[in-house]
Amino acid sequence: MAKKSSISKENNKHNSMIEYKEARNWVKNQIKRSSSYRMRVRIHHLLQEFPRNSSVVRKQNRCSITGRPRSVYSYFGLSRHWVRKMAHAGLLPGVVKSSW
Repeated sequence: MAKKSSISKENNKHNSMIEYKEARNWVKNQIKRSSSYRMRVRIHHLLQEFPRNSSVVRKQNRCSITGRPRSVYSYFGLSRHWVRKMAHAGLLPGVVKSSW
């Protein structure tokens, strides 16, 4: 089980990401549209004014049950431990044990 502070920190990042998403996308589109280098640099400074945690790349996938940050299957939203447990119990539809 992950520390509650780590999970809370990730939730805060997620909320910040949602809050600034439209504004960040608008600024990024302005950078793409601008033709002059000076204008791009000025607009880029606007992008740097946003909080660091509002960026999408700073959010980390976590297991929805335990909060484990590593080896998370994004299709299920579970860590490898829970994917294995739930697959053996037959709780994940379409997942079968492989044999060859």
